[in-house]
Formats: sequence, structure tokens, C-alpha cells
Amino acid sequence: MNTFGKLYRITTFGESHGKAIGGVIDGMPPGIAVDLDFIQHQLDRRRPGQSRLTTARKEADRIEILSGTFEGRTTGQPIGFVVYNTNQHSSDYENMRNLFRPSHADFTYTAKYGIRDHRGGGRSSARENISRVVGGAFAMLALKELGISIKAYTQQVGSIALEGTYKDYDLERIEDSDVRCPDEETARRMEELIMQVKAKGDTVGGVIACVIQGCPVGWGEPSFDKLHARLGYAMLGINAVKGFEYGMGFSGASQYGSQQNDIFIPDGNGGITTLTNNSGGIQGGISNGQDIYFRVAFKPVATLLQAQQTVTQDGQPVTLKARGRHDACVLPRAVPVVEAMAAITLLDHCLLANGKL
Repeated sequence: MNTFGKLYRITTFGESHGKAIGGVIDGMPPGIAVDLDFIQHQLDRRRPGQSRLTTARKEADRIEILSGTFEGRTTGQPIGFVVYNTNQHSSDYENMRNLFRPSHADFTYTAKYGIRDHRGGGRSSARENISRVVGGAFAMLALKELGISIKAYTQQVGSIALEGTYKDYDLERIEDSDVRCPDEETARRMEELIMQVKAKGDTVGGVIACVIQGCPVGWGEPSFDKLHARLGYAMLGINAVKGFEYGMGFSGASQYGSQQNDIFIPDGNGGITTLTNNSGGIQGGISNGQDIYFRVAFKPVATLLQAQQTVTQDGQPVTLKARGRHDACVLPRAVPVVEAMAAITLLDHCLLANGKL
């Protein structure tokens, strides 16, 4: 499947070392002001070469919108867009043409399709996330009109983690550091660890946390389209993601119900709220009006600049020493991707719930 979503849908195309990455957005509500600076800003947060922590590949990642807008607003018609690749070093991958890189998609793509693009992983490359970021940026422009905000940040790198919850930090400071962590001292330690790992030719994983604020009650479709299930599906489709939890998540498994239940109370304005939010803003698969928060676990990047044992396509043992430009830690560039997939999922559920924005 190259399409995500039901009513708000994004179809993506392109490969890491092909001519371009692009997509088609369908179901975008009409009349939404198109903020090109915001869309480009989201792409800039994901693009390679933005800091010493990321791959040295230099790509401007400038978006060209082909359709679906008129006089600065969306028309409700399909939005076509493209981002051209301009800085491929395909020769860096020539020694990988006939072998399988450990923990990559090389073996499974070859087994499934009988052919693969060895240059940067082709379609399996995280560069495909460009299209998701664009789809998410358009969704954010629509959700903004409903007062909904989505903020993700690096919560953990290796064993270095922020204590507490998102409420303990100023999320306006996420962009103050290259690692996109809202705490200055923790960010410094995370960056030091990434640079140490990078110097060894190794990689490190971590956790991205995300909070959605302003989501109204009633979004989510039981039984199989529960809001948290769709969010999990969205996050687990991101390259290198290995885990998803929302609300108390796995930490709540050791608690009693008396410790974890969210007690209903009057909100003082004639409505109802909850005393706590251990449910993470979703109950019965439907949003309850509280903040929606979740965490996404990322594995270490599979490409190491170290010698590794593997096999050729005909099963012969061989030693691989990767070349090229690679991230030692994917988290700083994955933050806007997590936000984008959350936004696409939310706008889709908005349309499913209301039939319109």
C-alpha cells in the first residue's frame, strides 16, 4: 500500500536516489489558506544536512505544488506535489548491489519483488517520509482552524531520557536544540552521546513523545478504527519505529485499576472532565477531550560505518563496510514525521466523525 487514510488520503511515490519524491493528497477540505512558508518549514525540519547530528547529504527539499490550490487556498481537488532529489551519491552504494545489508529491507524486498533498488534503499528509504511531512503540513493547516495543536519532541536517546511528562517542560523550546529536546541540559547530553556514537561509526535509537491538544470529544470509530489504533498504525509505518504506547502505556500494566482510573468530575462550566488523564485522551477508542499523548520507540539506524558480516544474494559470506552519508541517530529528523502522521490521522478522523472540517 502506498496510500494512507480513508477520507483524507496521502499517496506517495519516489525513491531515495530517483528523480524525485512526491505525492497526491485527496480529501483536503476546500478554502484552507495555504501557508507555503509553514509547509517548507516542516520539510526543513526533516531535511538532511541541517546540523552536525544528521547525515551530511545536502538537499534543499524545496516543494513544488502542482495542483489543488488556487489564489492561495485549497480547492478541495487533489493536491499534487513534488520534491526533486539533487544530491544523490549513488556510487556510495555500488558495493551493496549484490549483498544484503543487516537489518535492512534488502532481503525482504528481493524476496517479495525479485528486484530492488540498491541505491540508498530505494523505496524503503526514509526519504519517502518527505511526502508524509507534506501531507501532515496540509493537515495541520486545516486542524489549526479547529484550534488543534500537535507537538512532538525527543524524549530519550539511548539511556538518556527526560524525567516526568510533557507538562513538566516548555514545549516552545523544542527547536532550541539540534536534537529537538525541550530541556537544555538533557539536550546537551543527548547530543554528546550522538556525536560519540557517530565517531565510532555506530548508531543509537531512542523515543519520541508527542502531545495533541485541543482535540474535541467524539473522534474515533469503534471497533477496528479506534483512534489509538489508527495512531499506532500511523506511527508503526514510519521507518525504524519498533514500538508505540499511549497514555500510561506499558508503565500502567503494573498498577491497580484504583490507581489508574480517570475519575469524572464537573468542569465548572456545565460540562464534564476527568481528574486525571491516564487514558491519554482516548477512552473506548474515542477522544474524550483531554490531551492525547503517546510515545514512539525508534531502533538504532541499521547502516553502520563499521565492518559487518553478511551474505551475498547467492548466499556467500562476505564482509560489508558501508560508505556514504548516514544518520547516527534518526530521532531529530523523525520528530516532524511523527507530527505529520498524527496530523494526517486526526484530520481523517475529523472527516469520518463530521463529514467535513
